[in-house]
Amino acid sequence: MEINLTGKTALVTGGNVGIGRAISLALTSSGADVAITYFDKDDRTVGEIQAMGRQAFSFRLDATDSAMVNLVMAQAAQVLGGHIDILINNAGHLVGRVPIAEMSDEHWHKVINVNLTTAFYCSRAVLPYMKTGWGRIVNSSSLAAHDGGGPGAVAYSAAKAGVIGLTRGLAKEFAARGITVNAVAPGFIGGTAFHNTFTAKETQDAIVSRIPVKRAGTADDVAGTVLFLCSDLAAFVTGEVVEINGGIWFA
Repeated sequence: MEINLTGKTALVTGGNVGIGRAISLALTSSGADVAITYFDKDDRTVGEIQAMGRQAFSFRLDATDSAMVNLVMAQAAQVLGGHIDILINNAGHLVGRVPIAEMSDEHWHKVINVNLTTAFYCSRAVLPYMKTGWGRIVNSSSLAAHDGGGPGAVAYSAAKAGVIGLTRGLAKEFAARGITVNAVAPGFIGGTAFHNTFTAKETQDAIVSRIPVKRAGTADDVAGTVLFLCSDLAAFVTGEVVEINGGIWFA
């Protein structure tokens, strides 16, 4: 069964690089009109969407700034025809690996804000524009929410666990509006700035060796799952967390 999102509109936070980029392209290829937000400018994704013969919209957004989120959401809705049907809360960051004994208040709040508070701000801000009686919100959690993450990732794992609670609460609250809310929890996704920045090559190789399917995940693995959750195939799925980790969590 083909996934066809023609006529739907989407906003992807952090949609210009990595997993967000793959999601943006997957939504576009399925017919959705897509706006992306970025923190650090990268026009590659916009160019790729345009090369597919589609319009591309991008907005700079610090998603930890509530007022800025409200403004950008309104601007995105305007260029997308007055409504946003799909919201992908993909913005997030490890920030840094810091043991709890060395962790400052500033680091803790920064990690919580960029991974959890951003999803709250964007989900609240999208409501006035998700008004067609059909909506999809997909939040980005992580395997770290279940297993505590790698060294120095206490704040990150706590934030991503919070995303799961937020997802389930929103799923109940938004169901009457025709909006489903789900989360994806990627495990080790190779070839991304996340692990290239924060995980040594030998550690990456060791992680992959423990994955039952014997390979790293890809950004497209995550995008495919998100695409399903945004489609009518997942109309009866809400409040769920889809694990994308090649089996490593239960292995």
